[in-house]
Amino acid sequence: RALSPVLIVSQVIPVFALAPILTLWLGFGLAPKVAMVVLIVFVPVAQALYDGLMAPPAAQMDVARVMGAGRFAMLRHLRLPAALPRLASGLRLGAIYAPVGAVIGEWVGGARGLGALMIQANGRMKTDLMFAALIVVVALSLVLYTVIDRGLARALARRGF
Repeated sequence: RALSPVLIVSQVIPVFALAPILTLWLGFGLAPKVAMVVLIVFVPVAQALYDGLMAPPAAQMDVARVMGAGRFAMLRHLRLPAALPRLASGLRLGAIYAPVGAVIGEWVGGARGLGALMIQANGRMKTDLMFAALIVVVALSLVLYTVIDRGLARALARRGF
């Protein structure tokens, strides 16, 4: 609950406004791009996990309390298992948003990568190159989503979900 306002504020600030600041702070290498991805992906995943941790039925929580379960036992045996499907949804969303963050980071401070290629193509009015780069970003996003989705499906199936 304490982190919720910070998470909300971090999402209200436009990422395009943060990208140049991150590039100034972290340089022109990989670090600002990773920071952009983390900023974009962290909040949906954290919010999904929080929602999942609050999801156990009240009756189960009451029974656990009556049986003498402490906070850690309730977290381990009730809250975390209940949170897994929602966390998986958050990770799936993160897989969709991650390439967007990487491309935004490359737009601002990249000399290489698909985002930088898109900026160069835009400056040279090469629409075909822009669409080609966009198609590659979409394809990579779909591959990332599929890999994460299948991995999560297997992991959740082993846990009985």
